[in-house]
Amino acid sequence: INGFSHALLDDYKEKLDDTGKEYLNRVIRASIRMGHLIDDLLLLSRISSQELSFSEINLSDIAHDIFDALRDEMGDRNVIVEVEDEMVAAGDGNLVRIILENLIGNALKYTIKNEKAKISLGKVNRGSNICFYVKDNGVGFDMKYSEKMFGPFQRLHAEEEFKGNGIGLSTVQRIVHRHGGVIWTEAKPDEGATFYFTLKPYVHDYQKNQAEPVTVTAAPSSR
Repeated sequence: INGFSHALLDDYKEKLDDTGKEYLNRVIRASIRMGHLIDDLLLLSRISSQELSFSEINLSDIAHDIFDALRDEMGDRNVIVEVEDEMVAAGDGNLVRIILENLIGNALKYTIKNEKAKISLGKVNRGSNICFYVKDNGVGFDMKYSEKMFGPFQRLHAEEEFKGNGIGLSTVQRIVHRHGGVIWTEAKPDEGATFYFTLKPYVHDYQKNQAEPVTVTAAPSSR
């Protein structure tokens, strides 16, 4: 669809009026969105079935790599980035990178209207477990909709306002669950959002099939 629409625009543009060209451009944009959606759905499916390869992973290093890769996308935006040092856990490095790419990407997206955006990555102790978090000072959301956040295709903001297809957080949740962890969020409209998740702590004799669910009770929001 995309290819033939481009061919029409390239080869028959002299025969098309402005309305016809706009129709084809709309077809092209829609086909690109559908292509991204299919890619995301395939990724979600693969995550559910692929074998995990556990090792020691440094979430701090991964986060710095992701921010470096996003520098061009950030452009001249005023974004303060804080990444806690030496955040280490056990997990599949490729999949944990997907977790951070999605959460950091969302933080950048939902702070785009801030003159001074701030994104923080760190860890906190919650009982006997270590919880990692990605926090931003963006648009936030009403916590009464928090149950919808991780469902496929669920969005709390219009696509015209913030681009996306509603698959990213479903992917993040599935990866966290496959690591035996849990994920939850705390937010407030116009005051940002924080996403917390758990992974297994790293020990040297850790075996990839020993992941057991981590029991963590999400503390109620203090807001």
